[in-house]
Amino acid sequence: MINYKEAKKILIKSKIKIQDEIINSSKSLNRINKLDIYSNVNYPAGTNAAFDGFAINSNETKKLNKKNSQYFKILKTISAGDNPSLKKIKKFEVVEVMTGALIPKGFDTIIPIEKVIFNKNKKYIIIDSKIKKNQHIRYAGSDYKKKDLIIKKATIIQPSHLLAFKTLGITKIKVKKKPNILFFSTGNEISNNKKVTNWKVRNSNSHYIKSLSNNFLFNFIDGGILKDKDAKLFNKKIKKSIKSKIDIIITSGAVSAGKHDFVPSVIKKFNLSNFFKGVTIRPGKPILFAKFSRIEKAFFGLPGNPISSSACFRFFVYPYLLNILGSKVEKPFKAKLKNNYSKSKKVTRFLKAQLSSTNDGKLELRVLKGQESFRIKSFVESNVWGVFEDGHSKFKKGEFIDCYSPIGPNINIFK
Repeated sequence: MINYKEAKKILIKSKIKIQDEIINSSKSLNRINKLDIYSNVNYPAGTNAAFDGFAINSNETKKLNKKNSQYFKILKTISAGDNPSLKKIKKFEVVEVMTGALIPKGFDTIIPIEKVIFNKNKKYIIIDSKIKKNQHIRYAGSDYKKKDLIIKKATIIQPSHLLAFKTLGITKIKVKKKPNILFFSTGNEISNNKKVTNWKVRNSNSHYIKSLSNNFLFNFIDGGILKDKDAKLFNKKIKKSIKSKIDIIITSGAVSAGKHDFVPSVIKKFNLSNFFKGVTIRPGKPILFAKFSRIEKAFFGLPGNPISSSACFRFFVYPYLLNILGSKVEKPFKAKLKNNYSKSKKVTRFLKAQLSSTNDGKLELRVLKGQESFRIKSFVESNVWGVFEDGHSKFKKGEFIDCYSPIGPNINIFK
């Protein structure tokens, strides 16, 4: 049996190739871009008004004061979307501009509408002080210049990126294809029925992992339920999957050493380049991984208990997906432990925990009661995974603990 660090090294060495594709940027949420993405345009495209007000030439106000005021003629009103061109601008003339309106040439600052003094017929504004240049103006290219980098390659695309793509006219991008994951539940006890007897178990693992595909990086394909005597059928399904567009095969259950745990013996019949079974972790110790030789396919055998399956998917399958898609390595964020915790020194524990913040904004982590792999109540109450590494048995209140989001990679938030 190997430790968690050794298992991760094997996963890194067992990379399979995932092809690229070009897609519409509007459909790129949660995909990983293959290339750096640059702006094709300046943004803003033109110099425009940041406030409703009047655009003026600041040079014409240099000598103005309370004793020496000046009337400025209002030429026209320019709204966002209007053509800002003017035939000719004379001295002491201004234009009214709405927020977002392009500023005509010859003007270099804006007086907000709240500070404007009008004459009686409102055909002029009266200025009695020097006005600074470049006030309340958004200059062309001040946010993005043409050829500026928008996002680096291997970034998980977020809603903010979609906003930038649409604003800057990025319509097509090259991304990694979503890996196709074929998932099997196993065991005579697993049922998809609404009502089950007390010797049956509702099929929850497949639904949980399928839900993760909604905001992560894979396509979920439900392979159904394999019964205890379906070893031969499982073998046939793997052979069929090897010839298909399936990238990763995952089972839940039948991976330990019991009478009906057929998964390891079936997998070992295939030519494998990398393999491990059993990792010094809790929950999920009997996890199995295999990379098929000379083909771009991989296999994960997850434990059947719901929390063991969830933990192994989070800490084995997630990192593997990020690696094959070319993303950067996920890093934990840290939180101070609120309660003492002890475990076996040789085991890495993935613990259901609750993350909170103090009044001064510091993150704190509380290990929840009910860490057994069958208990889902504490999983519902948790909002983070706490990772307590091997090599240590006692963790004292106040120590910093590595934390991981349960619903997606930390790299969505922490860069």
